[in-house]
Parts: sequence; C-alpha cells; structure tokens
Amino acid sequence: MSDTVGHQIAKALADAGVTTMFGVISIHNMPILDALAEQGRIRFIPARGEAGAMNMADAFSRVSGELGVVLTSTGTAAGNAAGAQAEALTAGSRVLHITTQIDRPYMDRDRAAIHDVPKQPQMLQGVSKAVFRIWDEMGVLGTLAAAIRVATTPPSGPVSLEIPVDVQRLPAIPGEAPGAPRPALPPVDEAALDALAKQVKTAKRPMLWLGGGARGAAVEATALVERGFGAVSSTQGRAVVPESHPGTLGAFNMTPEAEAIYERADLMIVVGSRLRGNETRNNRMPLPRPLFQIDVDPTQCGRNYPLDGFLCGDAAQVLAGLLDRLPDALSTDPQFHYDIAVSRSKAEGALRSRLGPYQIVADHLLAVVPTGRHPWVRDVTISNSTFGNRYVHVAAPNLGVHALGGGIGQGIAMAIGAAAASPEARVIALVGDGGAQLGLAELITAVDESLPITFVLMNDAAYGVIENIQDAQYGGRRHFSKLKTPDFGLICQAIDMPHWRVDRIEDFPDTFDAATKINGPSLVEVDMTAIGPFAEPFAGPPAGAAGGKP
Repeated sequence: MSDTVGHQIAKALADAGVTTMFGVISIHNMPILDALAEQGRIRFIPARGEAGAMNMADAFSRVSGELGVVLTSTGTAAGNAAGAQAEALTAGSRVLHITTQIDRPYMDRDRAAIHDVPKQPQMLQGVSKAVFRIWDEMGVLGTLAAAIRVATTPPSGPVSLEIPVDVQRLPAIPGEAPGAPRPALPPVDEAALDALAKQVKTAKRPMLWLGGGARGAAVEATALVERGFGAVSSTQGRAVVPESHPGTLGAFNMTPEAEAIYERADLMIVVGSRLRGNETRNNRMPLPRPLFQIDVDPTQCGRNYPLDGFLCGDAAQVLAGLLDRLPDALSTDPQFHYDIAVSRSKAEGALRSRLGPYQIVADHLLAVVPTGRHPWVRDVTISNSTFGNRYVHVAAPNLGVHALGGGIGQGIAMAIGAAAASPEARVIALVGDGGAQLGLAELITAVDESLPITFVLMNDAAYGVIENIQDAQYGGRRHFSKLKTPDFGLICQAIDMPHWRVDRIEDFPDTFDAATKINGPSLVEVDMTAIGPFAEPFAGPPAGAAGGKP
C-alpha cells in the first residue's frame, strides 16, 4: 500500500519524538490509527471516552515534560474532550489535540453529514491556545510542525489540529518533516534585570512566589533560596523549591501564618504565576512590596496586582540572569528562614487538627509519596482541598498533578496519563466517590494497560463539600448533594481490579501498603460513612470569595 497522509502523520509524530498517544478510535480517524499500529513506533492507549483521553494526554505531558497527544473524532467526540481540554488550557499543558473533520465537500456547510458540527473550529477556539486545519495533502508536514511548535512554545497550551477524513486517505506528497520544533523564547531584558538585582541586594526578607510557570526553574529558584530568599508556591508550583526546605512555606500560601510572613517581607518576585483568586482571596490578600513579576506571557503584566516591575521571559533564563548579578550570599535577615519554618510548622499543625481521623491517611501518604518519587495525582475532593494540595509533599515539580481548574471527575484518567509517563514508579491517585463516578469507565483502561496505580477513593456517599456549604450558608438544606453510590468492590471485581475497603481508619496504612505491592492497578476505598467526618468541615472558599478568611 502506498503511503497516505495518515501514514505521513503517524511517521511525522514519531519523528518529532512522540512516544505515546491517547484517544478513541472512530471512522473519521482510522486512517491515522491504522498507520500508527502498522508502524509500531508509538504506543496508543485507547480510552473509554474522549474526555478521559484528553486528561490522560494532559497528565502525561505534565509528568514527562513531553508533548501529550490525543486523537479524537469529529463533532460530538471533539466536544466530549472540551471540558478536559479546558483543564489543559488552565494548566498550560503542552498538548496536541488531533481531531478530525468530515469530508471537505460537506465541511463547514451545515449539510447534516454524520458527525458534523458546523462550527467546530469556533468550539475548539474556546479551549485551545490555537486551532489549525490541514486543508489538503500539500500542507501536512508544515501545519503539523506549526501546531507542535505553538503547543510547546511558552506560554504553552493545548493546540487543536483538524484533519478531514478524506485528506487522511489521500496519497502523501513526499517531504522531510521538520523534526521536533524548538520553542522560541523572548530575549531577556538586561536593563530590567540590573534594576531588579539592585533592589534585591538591599532587601532583608525577599520572597519568591512560585507558580506553574516556574516548574522548569527549580535549580535557579532553589539557588536563590539558598542565598537568602524565602519562598512560597501555588499548588501548581509545588516542589520547585524542595518542599522539605526550611526556607519555603510550600503551598501554605493563604494561611494566617503566611500572611504574617508577607507582612514582614520587604520584596516579592512572582515567578510564572497568575496569582489565582482561590490562592489570594481574589487578589485581596496583601502581598509584599515592592512586587515584581516574571512571566513569559506579556499579557500577565499587572493583571491581578499592581506591580513595581515586570520582566517578560522564561523563568529559568531570567532567574539565572538574576543569580549572575547577585553575590553568593545575600545580606538578608538570618532569622528569616527560621521564621518561615516555624510558620510552616504551625500551618501544618493547624491543618492536621482539622482532619480528625484522617490525620492517619495524610500522615501515611506524607511518609510514602515523596520518598518513592511517586506521581501524586489528585481529583477535586475534600481530602485534596485539605491535605492533598499542600500537606503531602511531592518529590519534584513534575510529580504533582491535580485538576487545576476545579472540575471533578478527572483524577482517574489523569492517573493513567501519569502512569504512562512514569512506568518506573507507582502512581498514587486521590479521588472522591462523586468524581470517581464521572470517570469510572477509565478504570477499565487502567486494567487493560496494566498500569501501576493505586487509587485511594474517599467515599462519603455525597458531594461532601456541597453538603458542608449547604450547612454553612443555606441553613442545612441539603438539596441534590446526596449521591447513590455504587458498590465499588463489585465494580472492581467485574473489571479484575484488586479492591480493599477500609472501615477502621487505623487499618489504612497496612491496607494501602498491601495495595501498592500489586502488579497493575489497585483501589483502596476509605468508607468515610463508617469512619466519621473530619474534625472541622471544609466548606470551600468563603461566600462571595472577595474578602473573608479561608
């Protein structure tokens, strides 16, 4: 068989360094998938749904640092992936969404062809950094290379690429693929760096606020902390500075203890963070002045806080330039790191006291997750909002994966993507019963692929945080928040996944350890209805979100 455009795309992706793809087979993407299987250079993981496939590609990219690639069909299938793609967009993940289109004579004309969505490009634009289309056999390699370059160039984000099914079947025009395109970075503003370094040299208690955009600057950020800076991180910037370092608050960024540190700090540099509302009380939390910001996206300048200076550039390059301008030891307050360590310890103690019986779960995961360099994947659930996002350490920035945009039901699929990216380590995934029901089908994918994942399912048989909000703000009127939960043990039995149920909290450590020794995936269900509630209910952000305490 002569090579088709489908063969050409499969080969070009492999030549660009793609090792793993996720997706759902369809009549509109079979030319690509047939070629992919025949060539045998890329592992394809078939998801049960397009949303799950997108979450997998997203998590794969976050953990591996490589391009995550997801393949969907056109129309409804592309729409199914949209919510998960919004998560990838929020996280700035390097994802290529190859979706398809109907045959070109019917495309964009609303002629009721099967699987047609006449405004599919407009739909994709809402959840994409950019949208491309391959119109014919002439522009295949160039358009594919452009899509990869845009997805991986900071500020990175998911890019959608439409390929009509009739184009996939056309004979390919021979040509050389450009290889793996290198992202372009803006030049460093040397004068702005000089001015920043001058300010830093006079500061006694300077701080870094580290976001997801600083994940590639761990060496440089840690070096600054070693020279005298203090640090705090967003949940997406965790472990850029090791979370065990006495000079960092970690992600305890909005506690009374953190605010006391900010009040005495005399300079802050925000690196690769949008200062999200749920971590700054919608930007009402006072931050130290002068306040500087480093971001590769020029549109982030002063978006959420007034600034005293902005440097546009890659975090690692800009911080390296700052280090070159500073002495090996800054003239900072020798008490600064001690004060941060005490504040961090107080914040951790206050958190533990709110957990009640679930201190045992949090402490055991803290003892296991970072030491084994396990990817730590979390869905949106009370356990993550309390201890998962900040108390359980991660060993490296790429090993922390969570649903940054706040949508539930993505954790199971994200764990699969993380496991595909790190087969040498066991993924630990924290999920809730409500979210698990949304992503339940992807448990079968984990079994099919025999992926090393231990799921910890916290089952309170309800949307627990919604019930807590209803108690706190709606007079205890619990409408629509109680869930009919399935028997997860029977579900696991039906799909050949080992399952344990913990109804005495003291049994959790040994049960969890046994589950991590299984080859392939396993699930530990913590029966919260039998064990009891947290010592203090977590009711989400304060009503109105603007001014109250967390």
